[in-house]
Amino acid sequence: MELLFSTLIGVIIGAIVRYSLPGRNSYGAALLPAVGGAVTATVWVALVWFGFTFDGGWIWVISIVVGALASLAAALLLPGRRRTADDALLERLTKSSKATA
Repeated sequence: MELLFSTLIGVIIGAIVRYSLPGRNSYGAALLPAVGGAVTATVWVALVWFGFTFDGGWIWVISIVVGALASLAAALLLPGRRRTADDALLERLTKSSKATA
């Protein structure tokens, strides 16, 4: 049950990151919440395997902070990469249309 709660907190933090940073038109509405939830759940399970207990405070802090940082990293990196990829695609498409004309 604690895994569900921590994953839900990661999803909520991902949604907050999505709507608090600029550039959200560069990726889908569910991407950052999904990243936050997936990373939080993965870190939680890894910490359980390493011997952290469900009722300990550190498992909560570590998993939620890492999930939030992953959402933040995705929000900061994706708009620039999207812009670069879009520019490269436009360049490739305009070259091919000029070659056929």
